[in-house]
Parts: sequence; structure tokens; C-alpha cells
Amino acid sequence: MQRYFVKNKENNKFILEQSDIHHIKNVMRMNDKDKIEVVYEEKLYICEINNVKDNLEVTLLEEKIDNNELPIEITIAFSLVKEEKVDLILQKCTELGISKFIPLEVSRCVVKIDKKKEMKKIDRWNNICKEASEQSKRNKVPEITEIKRLKDIINLDYDLKILCSVNQSVINIKKVLQNNTKCDKIIIVIGPEGGISIEEENYLISNNFIPTSLGNRVLRTETAPIYVSSIINYEYME
Repeated sequence: MQRYFVKNKENNKFILEQSDIHHIKNVMRMNDKDKIEVVYEEKLYICEINNVKDNLEVTLLEEKIDNNELPIEITIAFSLVKEEKVDLILQKCTELGISKFIPLEVSRCVVKIDKKKEMKKIDRWNNICKEASEQSKRNKVPEITEIKRLKDIINLDYDLKILCSVNQSVINIKKVLQNNTKCDKIIIVIGPEGGISIEEENYLISNNFIPTSLGNRVLRTETAPIYVSSIINYEYME
């Protein structure tokens, strides 16, 4: 059953976005009386669609008990990379249950985003996360913040702060997670191609980020978030 996220509700009818109405009519080619799943305020409802050829209506039939979210809140702070790589990070990490994304501008970023174009980019990224959340049957769409710098994230409130380092002599991520089993909120910083600079790494370490190895192999910057998200799923999946 196709799932859609909605933001508005009137009595027992949900108000779909125009893009979702287009999807129902022209992509899925649904008919009157067809059923869909609707997520509203992180709750799941089974609904019926009617009046498809005119002013499409979505009527609530029943609420379902369903929660496919991880039991902890995970934030991925990823360095800005080329567009297709960001798309991959957002899509796959959303499927793997990540709660929040923070795009980071660091010294070795090869991509710079003009402030005038930032909100347009974030809107596009939000749409990628929404579609990935619907596909993977999640109950929430991850949040994407505005583009930040390292100084903006050092004082954020997290139980565990991890820095993915290319230094293989530091503790590996498996041991870090095993040593911190009672965490509700985790943030993971991932650098761009070539990793973050030594100065930036030392700056994060001095602000309570734990430098962490992802193993002996050097991963691409778009692979690392997916790898980390998979490990966290294994460790914390209920």
C-alpha cells in the first residue's frame, strides 16, 4: 500500500500536497475506493481515496499501530559534496532510519553553495527524504538543517559525539558504540573527500567529539554515512 506524509487535516479528511495528488492520479493511476497509508503527526492511518478525476479526497478509515523508527535519535553531519552524492547520502540514510541531517561546510569541501540558493537546495533535499521515508515505510521524515560550520555544532546537545577519522590508530566505531550503550541522541560528523583537516579534527576533539575509525579500508565520503547508519541499525535495532 502506498504511503504518503501529510501536514494538514480537516475533520476526518487529510489534505495531500499537489505533488502527491499528481502521483496518485498520474503515476499510480489509482481509482475511487483505493486504499492508501497516510502518516500525520507521526501516526499511521489507513485511508480511502475518492473523487480521483475531480477534486481528490482522502478520507480516514482507521488508525494503525505502527512504528518503524529507530529507538534512538541519530544525526548525520555530512560535509558538502557534489549533488548526486548528497542525494545518495540522504536517500539511503533516510531508509536506514536517520533522524536528522546537518550539511557542513568545512575547509576541504569542493562544493560551495550560494546563500541565495541554499533554501532551494534544502527544499529539494527535503523532498528526497520525504520520498525515501514513504518508500521505506517510516513514520517521520528526517529534518534537514541549514548549512552549518563546525563552530555551529560543537555545543549541540547529544549524548555521544562521533567524528569519523581517516586515522586508523583511533578506536573503531564498534567499540565506541559498545562503550556507550545508554545513549538517546548521537551525532556523527563525516568529512569530505580526503577527510577534514588536522586543525578541524583537533577542534572537534577538543569539544568532546570522539575520533573514530571505520576500519582498515578508506571509504568514499558518500559511502561512510551509509556504512555508519548500517552499523547503528545493527547495534540498536529492536
